[in-house]
Amino acid sequence: MTEWLKTGWRAKERVQMPDYPDAAALARVEERLRQYPPLVFAGEARRLKRALGAAARGEAFLLQGGDCAEAFEQFSADAIRDTFKVMLQMAIVLTYGAKVPVVKVGRMAGQFAKPRSAPTEVVDGVELPSYRGDIINELAFTPEARIPNPEKMLQAYTQAAATLNLLRAFSTGGYADVHQVHQWTLGFTESEKAAKYREMANHISDALDFMKAAGVDSDNAHTLRTVDFYTSHEGLLLEYEEALCRLDSTSGKWLAGSGHMLWIGDRTRQPDGAHVEFLRGVLNPIGLKCGPTMTVEDLKRLMATLNPENEDGRLTLIARFGAGKVAENLPRLIRTVQQEGARVLWVCDPMHGNTVKSASGYKTRPFDAVLREVQEFFAVHRAEGTIPGGVHFEMTGQDVTECTGGMRALSEENLSARYHTACDPRLNASQSLELAFLVAGELKALRAGARRAEAV
Repeated sequence: MTEWLKTGWRAKERVQMPDYPDAAALARVEERLRQYPPLVFAGEARRLKRALGAAARGEAFLLQGGDCAEAFEQFSADAIRDTFKVMLQMAIVLTYGAKVPVVKVGRMAGQFAKPRSAPTEVVDGVELPSYRGDIINELAFTPEARIPNPEKMLQAYTQAAATLNLLRAFSTGGYADVHQVHQWTLGFTESEKAAKYREMANHISDALDFMKAAGVDSDNAHTLRTVDFYTSHEGLLLEYEEALCRLDSTSGKWLAGSGHMLWIGDRTRQPDGAHVEFLRGVLNPIGLKCGPTMTVEDLKRLMATLNPENEDGRLTLIARFGAGKVAENLPRLIRTVQQEGARVLWVCDPMHGNTVKSASGYKTRPFDAVLREVQEFFAVHRAEGTIPGGVHFEMTGQDVTECTGGMRALSEENLSARYHTACDPRLNASQSLELAFLVAGELKALRAGARRAEAV
């Protein structure tokens, strides 16, 4: 394999990236970003890699979630807090089900760019370039708004830095106290419709009460007051990623300084493409989206390229097939990994394969389809004797009405009430927590099955 250079991707085929009309303006922005501090640090990325390695062995479980695409206009401390809060609630429930630590990774502080199914869109007979996320252009349907503007990268950096600052404060300043977080969860289970989740919540309460009686509580146990929380995004806009790439003086390796974990999308995973070329050379843990079109040969090449040393925690395979399609696609990829002896973490993304258009014209995702894909993911891993190591959700802590179904039975008629996403529909706070309870049930059943197998 050729020597890696952080600029090497520029000689490769580029897809899903903008062509900036003002090359001089782009160069000026890239130069300014190269002078800025990295947003994350190599030690943090290495710590996350170790945690993901544990998840791949079944010694931890990954919860990855957050916005479809972060928007500049919707940026606020309350929005960050609410998503962080729901992820902590979900993590407690999942920890109870899995009986292992939950690795918490937000789709935050960098998820500004989005791949699109078509380069242009048509509204009322007018065709304009597609909206590609606030880091590139604007959502407003005007010719001016859709022109790629490199200055937006600077605004994205500033918002990411502010988000990370707040997340770090929440993680270590007492807000993440396990007892407080569980009280929020109990509020969710007070609803009559949540009766089936109340028993599990009460068991968690009993466990916390026992720990407190045994002298292990927030006053004398640092780990009950703080959490490790990491950030991730799709490594799509490579001019931004390259500008924030930094040499780690400790290891002599390059760090993608824009986020702890970056992933390659299902539309940008060409083995000889620009995105694979850039991300193969950074020390961060890397995710790889695997959809129905992923071939066995491509998977082999991508694993060899992205994780040539077969390093624990380096490569996460994120399955995204759609409900009803997991059994026909996932087993062949699992068997390929097994045959290659590759060390990977398997994660389920049940969002992207289950997007439909409602009669009212809104894109939505049915809660039941999301849950069904998760259940199918677990079922295939049980059948193959492999480890389902995590879940990946597009979600928000706010009370949006973008996905149908769930405990509150949102219908297509409800979608217009609070439909705020700039791109794809997200689970709201209630749906996210309900899904965590249901996934915890899958994890509990998986653990019980493993115990029975050991007994035999």
